[in-house]
Amino acid sequence: MLVKKRYSAKEMLKWTKTDIIVFAVQTAIITGLYSILGFTFLHIPWTPIALIGTALAFMIGFQNNAAYDRIWEARKIWGAITNSSRTWGMKIHDMITNEYAKTPATEEELDAFKMSFVHRHIAWLTALRHAMRQPRSWEHAMEHKENKKFSEILHIPEQITSMEDDLMPYLSREEMEFVLTKNNKASAILNLQSGHLKELKEKGLIWEFSFLELENLIQDLFVHQGKSERIKNFPYPRQYATLSHNFVWIFIILFPFGIIPEFAHIGETLKSDFPLLAPYFIWLAVPFCTVVSWVFHTMKRIGVVGENPFEGTSNDVPISTIARGIEIDLRQMLGEDDATIPGQFPQEYAVQM
Repeated sequence: MLVKKRYSAKEMLKWTKTDIIVFAVQTAIITGLYSILGFTFLHIPWTPIALIGTALAFMIGFQNNAAYDRIWEARKIWGAITNSSRTWGMKIHDMITNEYAKTPATEEELDAFKMSFVHRHIAWLTALRHAMRQPRSWEHAMEHKENKKFSEILHIPEQITSMEDDLMPYLSREEMEFVLTKNNKASAILNLQSGHLKELKEKGLIWEFSFLELENLIQDLFVHQGKSERIKNFPYPRQYATLSHNFVWIFIILFPFGIIPEFAHIGETLKSDFPLLAPYFIWLAVPFCTVVSWVFHTMKRIGVVGENPFEGTSNDVPISTIARGIEIDLRQMLGEDDATIPGQFPQEYAVQM
């Protein structure tokens, strides 16, 4: 899926409100121990904490860049699928003719052939998007409580209807039986396409050079499918993700012990000029620490939700919307009645599925 408008401050705070509460409570407890109970030994020199924060910033930046690269590559792949699909529809429409036919077919038969190729291609898109939404053991973004809340209100199409139900309108009974026996159903559908092309080529309904053009397009679709499967089936290296998670929490835990004494020292320097403010200046460490911890932790979470661009979070590539858009284009190319063409999946909370 893909958010089509900028996050508002309200949405961002809602997504991270539990984290903000945790950081504020943690800092308030340490500040109270230091200021009220006099536990001044709760002090860590600022220099090592600053060094950890600097190293952590580089690590989070690396993780976010890698995650964005995965999202952007996935989006380019599905953009290429869109282009190849439209080209497929155009060439199928124009290349199935009686020009070289040994036994000419009727216009109704030619239209039926064209429709079968286009509908079978839509079935391929359907099988591929369902395969991309299948969960993997390393996909864990939805384990976070706030991410679960968002997923429950977005209604991912592949989680509402089964692949079998979605394939049924586009494949014949024999084709359904063949496809459902295969592990890789998208590849099986492309094999059906190639076999049907060969059959029409032998009848002369597709010119030999046109046959080669269409076979090359099927090859391109196999390439796009393989690239998409590569991203889906190869996780972001867990050593980087685990280390960044652990280091973020080490920094968040240590940070108040370095910043609270600094605020206490500033408060001491204010006694002569601002005697009423000075005793309470240390408590400004609570919002300061909360904001800094929130920034580091939120940047880390942004990288996590971008690691797997087909998992189903609100920041994923909107493969359901892309596939449905291609279907609408192809069926309109065939001249089908708009009443028989399904509409685009609805956007919920400005998020494409």
